[in-house]
Amino acid sequence: MASSSLSPPDNNEIHPLVALKRRIAALEEENADLRVRGLPGKKSESNAYYGRPIRRLVCLTERVEDLVAEFNRRIGLGAVNESDADKIDSDDPERYRSFKKLMVWCPSARNLLRSSAEHDILAFAYNKLNEGADGARGDDSASLKCAVSDWLMERTPTPNPAIHRQDKSGRGFYNDVTGALLCPVDYDWSNPIVRASIRDYHPDFRITACSWPTFLYEDGCYDPQNPTNGLFKGKLLLKAFKRVFTSPTSTYEEQPADSAARSVRNKNSGERRTRRDVSTLLNMRSIQPRAIAYVSVQLRFALSSAGSWRIVDDEFNHQEFYDNIVDYLELPPSPEAAKDVDDLLLWWNQKVFGRKFVSDYRPQHANKMSVAMTLARRQI
Repeated sequence: MASSSLSPPDNNEIHPLVALKRRIAALEEENADLRVRGLPGKKSESNAYYGRPIRRLVCLTERVEDLVAEFNRRIGLGAVNESDADKIDSDDPERYRSFKKLMVWCPSARNLLRSSAEHDILAFAYNKLNEGADGARGDDSASLKCAVSDWLMERTPTPNPAIHRQDKSGRGFYNDVTGALLCPVDYDWSNPIVRASIRDYHPDFRITACSWPTFLYEDGCYDPQNPTNGLFKGKLLLKAFKRVFTSPTSTYEEQPADSAARSVRNKNSGERRTRRDVSTLLNMRSIQPRAIAYVSVQLRFALSSAGSWRIVDDEFNHQEFYDNIVDYLELPPSPEAAKDVDDLLLWWNQKVFGRKFVSDYRPQHANKMSVAMTLARRQI
């Protein structure tokens, strides 16, 4: 019997129609990218770059389109502008608070919201912003993973077993050093029974976001009678913040105010600095509560044995942890609590920025000072 002239199809060969569809999809994406770049106020750089502040200063996990949808929902309920939208009650006020931060720290998203771009173009642009946001979080995680190892291995005595820079499997509660930092302040890590119970997942020693980790406290000291004393003043937390927002070398500076004098010396010696730190790129001239919350999550992840980013690590929910810190710093329940937060943020600003930006993070009340009082007296 003669063999057929038709050869069997090659499974590895791409059908021309499939190839054509892929090419069309690629061209549509490229066209959308070009149209996004052509929006008013946009530069040629990718929206992924402009999305990098989002995880650091806006929200930990939410997508840009969801934040914008909350604002649009309020507009649909009768709000004409952002001021009206602020007055509308919502079952999800946290999301709208994040939207407000998005408008402050992500001008690209603000420009997109005010543009007349079509839905598919906006969806593409928002996706690029999300990519930039998650990319920045990944970069910070990788940086802190190595930095935390270096800082802890500089301790005396040196941790044993060693804390490796790349392999995180030996961190978390498997290691006495990282375990002590991660341990909830409600438990006594120095008690061997407690340590064993935590490692065995005993139900009376669960690790959840209902407790503050020890690393949040100054010198790791927690006073049940005064639980706010030393909170968010942990030395490792401050170092991690500087690593993310200022520079790796600043983590070893005790007095950031000296940086001004050093800058003068560098200028006089002819040295030229061209690289700007993250806080400068973001134009962050004072410490933001959400930046503290973000770094707290990043440090907790760096100390843990988790090999990849996840919202829930065993029973510990990083989103709840983040929300607890944001609510503590942004929603003080009384004038006394508000003053405590102001004092805490002043401490942070002095530690991170020193004399730099002092007029931004602690502006003078000029109307209550001698010049204003004298001028007011003359008008009587």
